[in-house]
Amino acid sequence: MNVRQKPERTRLSAEDWEDAALNLIAEQGVGALAVEALARQLGVTKGSFYWHFRTREALLQAALERWEQYGEREIINQIESIPDPRERLPELFRRVAHELHPHRVYAALLKALDHPLVVPVMARVSKRRTEFLHVAYTEAGMGSGEALNRARLTYAAYVGFLQLNFTLGLPRLSHEEFDAYVEHMIATLIPA
Repeated sequence: MNVRQKPERTRLSAEDWEDAALNLIAEQGVGALAVEALARQLGVTKGSFYWHFRTREALLQAALERWEQYGEREIINQIESIPDPRERLPELFRRVAHELHPHRVYAALLKALDHPLVVPVMARVSKRRTEFLHVAYTEAGMGSGEALNRARLTYAAYVGFLQLNFTLGLPRLSHEEFDAYVEHMIATLIPA
């Protein structure tokens, strides 16, 4: 007798749902985040979702916090561990330049600044990143006022490039052109 075994059910963690939410946000924006669509995409029932989250907004909040923590944990903490501040800034620029998925999420969140859950996260992220740059420029030898202005300029250039690139599809750069742009930013924005 041939006994057919049931396929093993996939058990998704809250983090799996958060990652899927961030992927959907990166591809289609915050407005596209829907429990049923995610469940279909993940090949599970909506019951799996409700095991971890009460509402779509709870998932969105958790996903935004996950994205925010990634930037803190994976980027800032690792860059802070570089002892020489003059090496820290170029490494930050190069590392951030090649973090495509977080950029896509960031660009999608910039389009959703009217959403009440998005605004405080974006405000915290922007404040923390600007403060990090301010400290980095200060440690690299700039006076506090000049360092703060350079931090604001650097962050504005980053956000502006994301907006141009992901919202308007401009500029269309090859890998070599993009790498040259990053090196130009380093030469322009980091004190010699």
